[in-house]
Amino acid sequence: MKIALIAMSGIRACDEELLRLGLNLPGFVERSKTIASLPSLGLLTLAGMMSIEHDVSYIEIDDIRQLDEIPTGFDLVAISSFSAQMNEAYELGDKYKELGILTVIGGLHATALPDEAGQHCDAVIIGEGEAVWQQVLDDAKGGSLKPQYGGFDSPFSMDTAPMPAFHLLDIDKYNRITVQTSRGCPHKCEFCASSILLTSKYKQKPIDKVIAELDAIQSIWNHPFIEFADDNSFVNHRYWKELLPQLKGRKLRWFAETDLSVADDPEMLDLMRETGCAQVLIGLESPVDEGMAGIEMKNDWKHRKFPMYKEAIKKIQSHGITVNGCFILGLDGHTPRIFENVYNFVKDAELYEVQVTYLTPFPGTPLYKRLLDAGRILEPGNWKKCTLFDINFEPANMSVNELRSGFYELAQQLYSEEFTNWRRKVFWENYKHQWKEAHAV
Repeated sequence: MKIALIAMSGIRACDEELLRLGLNLPGFVERSKTIASLPSLGLLTLAGMMSIEHDVSYIEIDDIRQLDEIPTGFDLVAISSFSAQMNEAYELGDKYKELGILTVIGGLHATALPDEAGQHCDAVIIGEGEAVWQQVLDDAKGGSLKPQYGGFDSPFSMDTAPMPAFHLLDIDKYNRITVQTSRGCPHKCEFCASSILLTSKYKQKPIDKVIAELDAIQSIWNHPFIEFADDNSFVNHRYWKELLPQLKGRKLRWFAETDLSVADDPEMLDLMRETGCAQVLIGLESPVDEGMAGIEMKNDWKHRKFPMYKEAIKKIQSHGITVNGCFILGLDGHTPRIFENVYNFVKDAELYEVQVTYLTPFPGTPLYKRLLDAGRILEPGNWKKCTLFDINFEPANMSVNELRSGFYELAQQLYSEEFTNWRRKVFWENYKHQWKEAHAV
């Protein structure tokens, strides 16, 4: 079969004023742009499962937008999308269905709302695609697809994870490539719309498979920047202490998302720095205690860790690893003072990088259900607002206008050239001082 795998990317905020500010603030929404420009690891993984009998094309939606007409001639089209791009994904699915081309839609949004997605395609993949992809191919080859495949509790094991088809990428288009070492997260944050929506279990990929993927990437890019596409990479320190020594000498630079527990392990931090870790992203969520309670729904882990925030950041950065601290604005405990609180925290903690976003109710999350039940979703079903930089809910302790105007002002303060340069300067001065002390004879 001739198969097209189409990745929806290039998320754009709806808020025109925020976009205007972004043009003047070089550091603003950097992380969101990076996420939007990453290749779809899910689609590349499905491509890696297909035999040579199939003619497979990996296509970014931006490439299609530049054409007068959508590319055709396929037997099967598979589309993967974020919520913010779902409307365009549906339009694309409708067009392919009209042409009589079998069409499949998958991803987090389709998993959360399979009946909605099913109106715009022949089949919806629910949950982890690897568990059902061969059945999809067999049915498509037979000329028909079932309406839905898979489920939340799929039997897929990372022990059998296929090699993603990195060779399909035009490598010059990307400044980093993703590798997944785990799926899921032991925490359950109310707002989280990551792979915990695909699997109920925390799973890890065998280390030899991770190394093989790095080998494959380095065969097409000698010194790549790797993004470990895990919800929470360093849950199992023993796993990483076995993996990291095997990264030495590869001349990699890499990035990962983690929780604060990594700060408790100096040996791990040393290994991370030695093997090219440039930055870790940590969801701090709030710079003040207000709003933290109940965010993590299993045992309130983040709330309990809150008193250690600043010390943990300084420990990580003392090893030469920058921290990108992420804050969610508009949590129920937040008042208009939150914007000043964020700025002061960033300054006191001497964070190298900071990301601020609005609280965003993604479909399928406990947050979305809670706010919808309370009548606090402003535009139910308006998935274009699921960008992290658009407001689609009624805050508890401030107005929408207060949240928006406070966000604008805070963004200008955080990402001003003066404050950005100060954060960079302080990080390097601290690191050089600590390095000299550690290596003093």
